[in-house]
Amino acid sequence: MEVSVIIPNYNGIAFLDSVLGSLEGQTARNFEVIFVDNGSTDGSCSFVAGNYSWVHIIELPENYGFCRAVNEGIRAAKAPYVLLLNNDTEVAEDFVEQMLSAIRRHKNAFSCAARMVQYHDRDRLDDAGNYYCALGWSFARGKGKDIHTYEKEEQIFAACGGAAIYRKKILEKIGYFDEEHFAYLEDTDIGYRARIYGYENWYAPEALVYHVGSGTSGSRYNHFKTRYSSRNNVYLIYKNMPLLQIILNLPFLIVGFGTKLLFFTVKGMGKEYLAGIKNGFSISRQGKKVKFSLKNLPNYAKIQVELWGQYVPETGGVKCLLQNFTEIL
Repeated sequence: MEVSVIIPNYNGIAFLDSVLGSLEGQTARNFEVIFVDNGSTDGSCSFVAGNYSWVHIIELPENYGFCRAVNEGIRAAKAPYVLLLNNDTEVAEDFVEQMLSAIRRHKNAFSCAARMVQYHDRDRLDDAGNYYCALGWSFARGKGKDIHTYEKEEQIFAACGGAAIYRKKILEKIGYFDEEHFAYLEDTDIGYRARIYGYENWYAPEALVYHVGSGTSGSRYNHFKTRYSSRNNVYLIYKNMPLLQIILNLPFLIVGFGTKLLFFTVKGMGKEYLAGIKNGFSISRQGKKVKFSLKNLPNYAKIQVELWGQYVPETGGVKCLLQNFTEIL
């Protein structure tokens, strides 16, 4: 057993045939599938048990969120690599094989992200790795662009947790997904944390995944997602940036949060965005912060350069500002 595939689910019965059927036909055979259900009421567990008896099912009594679900799966995993996969996906027949090969090629890699393609428009990318910039914006690289835009295996800021493979031994060292996040930005948070410890995150373009998107939460922009995204962004910054780094980035962060507030106000969700920010400060006061160590100072410096690097002029504009708002997570 080399890979444990973990699928979190909440009322996603409509998608399960697609994702589990595509895993059933994989070229690789050295993997297990762990299905973690967050208290679904649509018969998801009965469906999986009746049609895919080889899948290990973990039933949670209520919806604890993405992070708790995947952490339960990680704890139950028997393999040295854990592969997270959204329930609203379909994977290519060599997906597991390609993901395993990619992370093995990079000995210092914490994670590798798949090339995620839009399920209903398979000529368009959905995600080619997560990026984070000094404005406090996390965005899916390549969203909506031609499928061939990013074909090079390269380092990224963080892997999208919708289709990513992780080294379990590193998770056990730096900590699992932060369950305070519940959902949204938890993948950027853990990728950031790994970078602080000196590990790498990679993009594996040969591993193809077709992603419906918002299969559990509903529409792309909604009150729930707006509130939790702003909340978790404040928390992410507090957790991962030392005080001096926060001060250094403060002018950018003010512009970034102000711009997004305007954006969501226009969409009629400004109050939810502000409520999320307030809640983010509240949970940050609990003091759960990545412990600063001088030995990690070069890693902090490298990360800071990247935060600014997403903000520098590129092809006649400012890269982070030119990202379409549909790319912002």
